[in-house]
Amino acid sequence: MGVIYILIIVSLFVAIIFLAVFFLAVKNGQFEDHETPAMRILFNDTLSVQKKENKTETIIE
Repeated sequence: MGVIYILIIVSLFVAIIFLAVFFLAVKNGQFEDHETPAMRILFNDTLSVQKKENKTETIIE
């Protein structure tokens, strides 16, 4: 029965730590950019295609 109390205390402590880290991230503005993630997918495709083309060119040469 004592183990349950220890687990509850530890889980509350971990939850408080995660909540503090979340509030710190919000305070620092980590979640403020809404446009870049939507456009990032468009640019990643062209970069990965260029990387694949460069690898094939180096193999052929």
